[in-house]
Amino acid sequence: MPPRKAPTARQCRVGTELRKMRQHAGLALAEAATLLSTDRTAISNTESGRFGVSGERVRAWAGGYACPDDAYVEALAAMAEERGRGWWEDYREDLTSGSLDLAELEHHAVGIPAVLIMYMPGLLQNEDYARAVFAEAVPELPPARRRRLLSHRLKRRDVLDRENPPNCTFLIHEAALRMTYGDSGVARGQLAHLLRESERDNVTIRVVPFAAGGFPETGSSTHYVYGPVPQLDTVQTDTATGPAFLDAETRLRNYRAAMDRVEDLSLDPRKSRDFIREVAQQV
Repeated sequence: MPPRKAPTARQCRVGTELRKMRQHAGLALAEAATLLSTDRTAISNTESGRFGVSGERVRAWAGGYACPDDAYVEALAAMAEERGRGWWEDYREDLTSGSLDLAELEHHAVGIPAVLIMYMPGLLQNEDYARAVFAEAVPELPPARRRRLLSHRLKRRDVLDRENPPNCTFLIHEAALRMTYGDSGVARGQLAHLLRESERDNVTIRVVPFAAGGFPETGSSTHYVYGPVPQLDTVQTDTATGPAFLDAETRLRNYRAAMDRVEDLSLDPRKSRDFIREVAQQV
């Protein structure tokens, strides 16, 4: 199989999981190659995401590694079989790979709990607010790139309207509600949009007020993206260079605990809507 050109984070994840599966079986590359009647280079290239792999081969390798979790194996095989061109691929010439990987991750998500510190959730931003956020970029973005970024940001919202959309819980800090991008009219419009989005069956918005005090992982916004099985969950955090994706078991467990802590500190959905209305009146 020829090498892939710029594999996505999701494609690389299949290889990562196959490596975990092999290591859990206690097999070195050479031992796995003998067991699977292949060569160690093929296994190494597959585990690194450099080569693709079929769902049939995922099942065969999982059988060789004696993986006992059928649901996990089938979910991984389905991920390996994905061949469709997602809408985000139309932006590959204009956006970073991290932005495209985030859109792909959201597209396949079962659920998305998130903690937002300084910005409104990307999936809940209206056009004026998103435009104002991009206007703050340093260095200043060329108009054409800004338009593409805006188009991509707005297109991401479609995941909330699809059949069987992900269940999303957005824990939004008061700082994000009060941070003004653009003018006061933009701020009020975004807060009104937030209230409308909170009426969706698959969207829950909870506010974390300043009065709640400190909490874990306050340095950046974080999305915990649920996969079809727990082993395929992913954490996405914001960094200065773009989205970062984490999937180590310990990191997943720690981030779940941190987000549970933040949710415990947040207002319930009804009180959160009242809080948002109060902020909108003060803008």
